[in-house]
Amino acid sequence: MTDDVALAFDEYERIPAVAQDAETGDVLMLAYVTPEAVERTRETGLAHYYSRSREELWKKGGTSGHTQEVEEIRVDCDGDALLYLVDQEGGACHTGYESCFHRTLDGEPVGEQVFDPDAVYE
Repeated sequence: MTDDVALAFDEYERIPAVAQDAETGDVLMLAYVTPEAVERTRETGLAHYYSRSREELWKKGGTSGHTQEVEEIRVDCDGDALLYLVDQEGGACHTGYESCFHRTLDGEPVGEQVFDPDAVYE
């Protein structure tokens, strides 16, 4: 067994975490985590993040049911970013798409909507 890697949280105790589909390799989303979010993720096996807009810890899929089961957590070379390899249940994006990266910079769609957000987030 190895020792845990030291994480380099910023002055707000946050670092970015990219969620990637463990099977397909598709990038699903980017969010921020705190030490508590990482701990909760490790304890439960489900992705937890920190909402900067709501200023609170949240479990992915807590409202929608579209959870992320975390298969592995990887740390970048500087310890200031994480990669969650996940098994995504339903869409990852709160707008109903499979991935938050569902359009190009020019606005061209590259993904498909898999659920109606108005029906889920009433």
